Amino acid sequence: MQVAVFILVVLIFVAVSGALVRLVRVPLPVLQIAMGAALAWPSSGLHVEIDPEVFLLVFIPPLLFSDAFGAPKRELIALRGPILDLAIGLVFFTIVGFGYALHWLVPSIPLVVAFALAAVLSPTDAVAVSSIVDKNMVPARLMNILEGESLLNDASGLVMFRFAVAAALTGSFSLAGASLSFLYAVAVGILAGVAALFIAAKALQLLSRIGGVPAEAQVLITILLPFIAYLGAEHFEASGILAAVTAGLLTGSTGIFRFLGVSARMQTISLWTTFSFVFNGALFIVLGLQLPEIIRKVPPELTGHYPVIQPVLTVVALTLCLIALRFVWIWIGDIGAGIAARLGKNKAEPFGLRVRLAGSVAGVRGAVTLAGILSLPFTLQDGSPFPARDLVIFLAAGVIICSLAIASLALPAISRGLVEPGEDADAAEERMARVGAAKAAIAHIESLAQTDEEHEGEVPGARLATANGIVAAYRRRIAASDEADEARAEVREAGRLELDLRLAGIGAEREAVSTMLRRREINDHTARALFTEITLTEALLKGRQTRK
Repeated sequence: MQVAVFILVVLIFVAVSGALVRLVRVPLPVLQIAMGAALAWPSSGLHVEIDPEVFLLVFIPPLLFSDAFGAPKRELIALRGPILDLAIGLVFFTIVGFGYALHWLVPSIPLVVAFALAAVLSPTDAVAVSSIVDKNMVPARLMNILEGESLLNDASGLVMFRFAVAAALTGSFSLAGASLSFLYAVAVGILAGVAALFIAAKALQLLSRIGGVPAEAQVLITILLPFIAYLGAEHFEASGILAAVTAGLLTGSTGIFRFLGVSARMQTISLWTTFSFVFNGALFIVLGLQLPEIIRKVPPELTGHYPVIQPVLTVVALTLCLIALRFVWIWIGDIGAGIAARLGKNKAEPFGLRVRLAGSVAGVRGAVTLAGILSLPFTLQDGSPFPARDLVIFLAAGVIICSLAIASLALPAISRGLVEPGEDADAAEERMARVGAAKAAIAHIESLAQTDEEHEGEVPGARLATANGIVAAYRRRIAASDEADEARAEVREAGRLELDLRLAGIGAEREAVSTMLRRREINDHTARALFTEITLTEALLKGRQTRK
């Protein structure tokens, strides 16, 4: 019962945060963490013990799968060099640089434990970044790199974290063994993602051949996909995170959705959008719930003569160290990319100072870091306490909060003016695609209308008249994308009036159905079917309205 109440409370506050963020004007993750901390701060507040492995299983696979599925694949492939540079190279650079810095700053932390904390602090959270700053304020190239990095460095960071913890437990470390284990975890993780996707595709194909299967059964398979990939990889001691990311990245390109019916496709898209919002919000609220207990137990190694200032300054110094390491690595990578471009006689695209600084500050840490650090064992193999466990958990939580706070304050100011005003490249590409699709539709419809073959019972001339009406609508769509401002304005105004009238008609339809239901002229099943059609049509019309 307590677990059920806890889940309901978290879901309620996720919904409240979605509305409250419009009023308080702070980044949504920061607001949700604050709400979680407020729930747990009083001694009589909401307290729950989180199993890190369950936490990772419930939250991470669906979130990473959703992010990977929605990621721009073309841009990720084009930017694979800098993405892999950050997702792998920067992880190792951070482990070494931050590990030694932490051991020097807090000598009571053994070096191998410092490396473990550095590894678990390597994963970044692009979802938090997109909540902090508008994507239109950040150069698209930088945002795509950050998204790609966050998808991959979760896997590399947590794999290295496991190696460091194993070294702390056993007291020994083999570079060759760790390297082979890392390659094994990556390779098997990718294979597990591909295998899970293949199994899901075969299951959906089987359901489509059977026919008459409820759409909900097909949707359920797509929901289970990231969990199957994650658990399959973890069973073979590989990277479950990388398996979920692989499944998400390949889902769109493999054509798995062609086995879904129209209703199942609409439900899947809607459900994953809702899942992404709910899981992200719940994740940050649960993160906030853990903070009061962690903060109450400030380790004595950080108190000294200044029990309040010293822990804060230590956390701030470590956060700034992470930002500095990112800046140095991005700067070095930028120089290296420029040299490689000149040697290959290609055009270099170097980042400016402000873009490098934005990319450094944008490396905020999130719930993956907290879940990883909470998974530290309590004891070593000989039964003695794990060294500095409470201390590194406190520091990890502090760095998460501090990195979010610094990014919330600094990133909007740094990013202001980085993107030149004008038409968004994605909008121009969408406009071009709409024109091309409309022209192809016109050509095909005209070829069908001009055929001499008439079907039995078809009214003479009906096909041509219908085709002319449909072609006229397509021509209006092309005109709305015309380069001439006056022509576009005229057609858009006509389109706006048409949409307003259609939406007014939709409202009248809904009211009429509601009236018939109240009068018991139709039953609930009929009303639900009509309301579903009306809602879908209204959503499509309002989607067009927002793009006008």
